[in-house]
Amino acid sequence: MWLLLGFLSAVLAAIGVILPLLPTTPFLLLAAFCFAQSSEKAHQWLLNHKTFGPLINDWQEHGRIRRKIKIVSVSMMIIMPPLSWLLGAPLWSVWVQIAVLCCVSAFILTRPE
Repeated sequence: MWLLLGFLSAVLAAIGVILPLLPTTPFLLLAAFCFAQSSEKAHQWLLNHKTFGPLINDWQEHGRIRRKIKIVSVSMMIIMPPLSWLLGAPLWSVWVQIAVLCCVSAFILTRPE
């Protein structure tokens, strides 16, 4: 079960790289946790991954998020509510999106670099 959840989380993290509204980092950290519980081989693959490995290691070892990642993340979060509104999302959902993204941005910006 852990292995399946790990692969599902890794796939969602990869999709989140492309889709700005789907968060990458939580799914990536969940995948690392699940792989650590189930498969040392899958866990090492993720930790040694060219793109994802350094992000996971930064978080696991120091609880930090790199400045470039912070800038990209918060920038995408700033862009999404107006884009949602322009694409016809109901106004109440845009406000909910703004509230959630403000909380997530605050968390990201308060992590060490």
